Amino acid sequence: MKNSQLFSRTVAKFAFLMLFMAFSAYSQEAAYGSGFRNRVRYGGGIGLGFGRDTFNAQLAPSALYQVNNYFATGLGLNFNYARFGDARLTAYGGSILTLFNPITPVQLSAELEQLRVHRDFGTGLPGDKDTYWLPALFAGLGYSSGNVTIGIRYDLLYNENKSIYADPWMPFVRFYF
Repeated sequence: MKNSQLFSRTVAKFAFLMLFMAFSAYSQEAAYGSGFRNRVRYGGGIGLGFGRDTFNAQLAPSALYQVNNYFATGLGLNFNYARFGDARLTAYGGSILTLFNPITPVQLSAELEQLRVHRDFGTGLPGDKDTYWLPALFAGLGYSSGNVTIGIRYDLLYNENKSIYADPWMPFVRFYF
């Protein structure tokens, strides 16, 4: 099966799962008060990394709609920049995020991310630059306390040759207010 067919099927399954969860959660109204604005939460993540002749930075703001006490869904933006010696990487894109809290401290998450990646290996040789679209589908498990969630997520579509992440397993910290 071609990668594009596999990706299309994965996206279709993910969209169906999100719609199913949204309709299920919508039927369980929470006491959030009336109005759209009372249910919107803003937050996201930020990251910085430094090393010998390396630097990376990430900015990932997002907005969630809190459907009820158990379910939230939203959109996010993502920007990444990395420098490793002469090599450079820039990636930007968006994501669809779904959070489910079956019990108060436990958070399950699903996130479909699509990034436009620009890589320059800095060799000056032909073919040392690459530009492509990179999909990622994360399934996560976290511990929530107040406005903060700490956890780990796994990229179900991880490709070690194309991914901007070193490993399919990634820790995360989320803040929402």
